Amino acid sequence: MPEGDTVHKLARYLAQRLCGQTLTHAHLRDHPEHVLAGRQVTAVRAHGKHLFIELDDGRILRSHLGMTGSWHHYRAAEPWDKPAYQAAIVLQIAAEVFVCFNPMQTEVLPAGWRAQRTFTTALGPDLLSPEAPFDELPARARALLTPATPLADTLLDQRVAAGIGNVYKSEILFLEGLHPLCPLGQTTDAQLVALYRKAAELLHANLGPGPRVTRRKLEAGGPLWVYGRKGMPCLRCATPIVQARLGRHLRSTYWCPACQPPCG
Repeated sequence: MPEGDTVHKLARYLAQRLCGQTLTHAHLRDHPEHVLAGRQVTAVRAHGKHLFIELDDGRILRSHLGMTGSWHHYRAAEPWDKPAYQAAIVLQIAAEVFVCFNPMQTEVLPAGWRAQRTFTTALGPDLLSPEAPFDELPARARALLTPATPLADTLLDQRVAAGIGNVYKSEILFLEGLHPLCPLGQTTDAQLVALYRKAAELLHANLGPGPRVTRRKLEAGGPLWVYGRKGMPCLRCATPIVQARLGRHLRSTYWCPACQPPCG
């Protein structure tokens, strides 16, 4: 399940291999009208969970991996791990091929800063950006969402802040002692800032190699506090962790009923 840290690592990887290179072949399954072969890649960057590949003619290839998407790297003659019909983007430079399988969204943004700005303003600030305006996020959340919106949905709304996925949602709510169904309207600005700062801390901590980790002490209990640990004892108080599908999209959510009591 790609989250903000995963996409930033992916952007770094692709940038090292694609920037300055000319595409010898390019196939966009959902946008065949766009011809990218012969264009040079000038930049690869991430914003939250969105990946942007910028070309020398000003166009930008955007992809959002969603729940099941992934990028693969192959030699030109190497067989693929997935069937070709699942490939939404195929980019080739010389003898290397980069394939995006099963993304949730792909789009070619036209040349010109206006088109890019129109899209990026629909996303909140990237929590991995050094300029992330944490103190402004509570007002942004309250302007975009109703007071009844549960925190489980607030944190996943990329319009407020970009980068938090389902794993981090459960982990940061546990670390800050807040119930996932606590309404936005019953949450203080200080609590919201603390949630987003904790998310940024965890995202930054996981930019390196290796599995995602939210615990510093890994001698027992695994790398995560609550996610994926239904029925197992809380690593703080030993109360069994509970799980339910919560929020607007019924996303799987984990929490400790003792450490995260209901609001009100």
